[in-house]
Amino acid sequence: MIQAQKGTKDILPEESPTWQKMEAAANKIFSAANFNEIRTPIFEATELFARGVGDSTDIVNKEMYTFEKSERSLTLRPENTAGVVRAYIEHGFSRLPQPVKLWYKGPMFRYERPQAGRQRQFHQVGVEMFGTAEPAADAEVINLAVKYLNELGLNDLDVEINSLCCPECRKNYREAIKNVLAPYLPQLCEDCNFRYEKNPLRMLDCKVDSCKKIFEKEEVQKVILGDFICEECKEHFEKVQQYLKALNIKFKINKLLVRGLDYYNRTVFEIKSNNLGSQNAVCGGGRYDSLVETLGGPSTPAVGWAMGMERLYSLIEKTEAPRLDVFVVSEVPEEALKIVQDLREYGFKAEFDYSNRKFKKQLDKAAKTAKYALILMEDEIKSNTVTLKNLDTSEQVNLPRNDYKKQIV
Repeated sequence: MIQAQKGTKDILPEESPTWQKMEAAANKIFSAANFNEIRTPIFEATELFARGVGDSTDIVNKEMYTFEKSERSLTLRPENTAGVVRAYIEHGFSRLPQPVKLWYKGPMFRYERPQAGRQRQFHQVGVEMFGTAEPAADAEVINLAVKYLNELGLNDLDVEINSLCCPECRKNYREAIKNVLAPYLPQLCEDCNFRYEKNPLRMLDCKVDSCKKIFEKEEVQKVILGDFICEECKEHFEKVQQYLKALNIKFKINKLLVRGLDYYNRTVFEIKSNNLGSQNAVCGGGRYDSLVETLGGPSTPAVGWAMGMERLYSLIEKTEAPRLDVFVVSEVPEEALKIVQDLREYGFKAEFDYSNRKFKKQLDKAAKTAKYALILMEDEIKSNTVTLKNLDTSEQVNLPRNDYKKQIV
């Protein structure tokens, strides 16, 4: 028997209503904030991610699904910011009134060890705002994430923020990190040694316990918590905090927060949910002011975030599929089919028994699946009536065939 591939999962009919709820909430919250949906291709040129995501990331080095076609290297998208930036450049969005505000949803692909809430094919929902460097934009997208999570019933949230500074003031920070960690390189993991040369700030995102203990050493903490930020970046970060306070969004500053992608600068953030009694990171993002230019577009400030939808699904209250409005019980399939079509055209969710089983079996199925049974047997056909039975109260009434729909509520 052929089964779904490791790291992939079918979204079954009983799960779909909850996914539809997540998607409908995204459309509602983001549209109200004037964000418009964009849908980009599932695969892109490999170069897009190598340049955009960064060659020091685990995604580019270990996790991409890449294949050759007609002597071109193509990759299933491991994230969608790079694809949205590519679309922004390709379609000349820089000529539109700024800021350009976009949101997306859809599948992403990373070759990593499957675990709870994390698959090799997974889904993300996210927003991107292009064309404004103002700290109000940073606060806007963080607020949008909080509102979206609140809409889904996730209210016990922790918002963590940090500033990765601009490229200029980050140079001193990078050098200070490298200097203090140089004596510990033999004790640090292979990934940290690789990041040491490529992007030393990414070392702080390491999940290896032995590396974490080194980062907790007093002399390392002194550098991590040091003041390397320039006045302009400091002012930007302070304004972000002021806006968040004005929006009544509680937050804390986490100096170890660096995010897992190379393109971030200045504000970065994560949002964690405490639903189900355990803390789960559900959203991550930040500012990436150089990415549009890196990928060949004009200099364009930008900020955004993404959420894993499988993680969201595990945290929110599940939605059951709605019952049928009407199940037609009849011994004449032709008549049943006609009345079912009439009901559907009127806006009701209606079904009938294709096998034309005995009356009791049809009524049993109606009781399990619908609010009403519409009975259309020989007597009803002769008198041009229907019998409408409320399956919750067991009350039933005989009505003219052309005047029964208003009784269905």
